[in-house]
Amino acid sequence: MIAVDTNVLVRLLVRDDDAQGKASQKLFATEDIFIPDTVLLETEWVLRAAFDLKPLDVCLALRRLCGLRNVSVTDAALVAQVIDWHEAGLDFADAFHLALSKAHGALKTFDMAFIKVAKRTGLRVERP
Repeated sequence: MIAVDTNVLVRLLVRDDDAQGKASQKLFATEDIFIPDTVLLETEWVLRAAFDLKPLDVCLALRRLCGLRNVSVTDAALVAQVIDWHEAGLDFADAFHLALSKAHGALKTFDMAFIKVAKRTGLRVERP
């Protein structure tokens, strides 16, 4: 199994560079792939910030990618939860922070927008 960096995922998903897109596609067709959490996090940011993809489009792309039989992530249920929460309106990074923290009593933040949107999750997100 090999791990991939953000640029490999982005080339695979947006195909903005033909040679790199083909190389990424070949890699995903021939190897077992591990995608680190940090790469997923950065990939969402690149797709949103550099390519203006909307959250629903990002969620669809990441679901398809993580659903490939030869693709592994650290915790598939956690990543699915992050994608679901992002689709429901949480910022992707905030959803990741919350999912990684949900075994703890509460997630403390000064971000009032995060606190407000996170109420939908049923988890405690509150000011310190």
